[in-house]
Amino acid sequence: MAIAEHEVLIERDAMAVYQYLLDASNLPSWRNDVRSVKLLQGPADAKGAVYRKMVAGRSGLSIPAELEITNVRPGAEIEFHIVSGPATRWGGYYLSTEDAGTRVRFAMEAKREGRLGFLSRFTFFNGMLQRRVSSDVAQLDLLKDVLELQPAF
Repeated sequence: MAIAEHEVLIERDAMAVYQYLLDASNLPSWRNDVRSVKLLQGPADAKGAVYRKMVAGRSGLSIPAELEITNVRPGAEIEFHIVSGPATRWGGYYLSTEDAGTRVRFAMEAKREGRLGFLSRFTFFNGMLQRRVSSDVAQLDLLKDVLELQPAF
């Protein structure tokens, strides 16, 4: 199992940040491993929505991964579960308002599943998964850059 979190202060109001994060089609703008996102089922940008994202694989080919929005609290929280892909992941964005903007914490945990689950017995593969999860949450710095370069709503 791998667990990581990262936080940034974004100079935008909480609802603007929340709306941007809730729209999964924005992922390619700040996640360098996400190539595209498409709604598969459910209401867009709401609890129960399932999206297929195409992510960069090691060989450069895109790999599908399905993401389900599992919990939302407008302006405060978005939780998700990656239901397919090489590792099962759970995560969330947690927002709090501050004088200078919105503090966003991105937390994620991952566990190898299925036919690759046996790899979790080896320290080397656990280290690879931990590095990947840590790298994923660190991309929150890119979100800050993207949102602060946009004109305020």
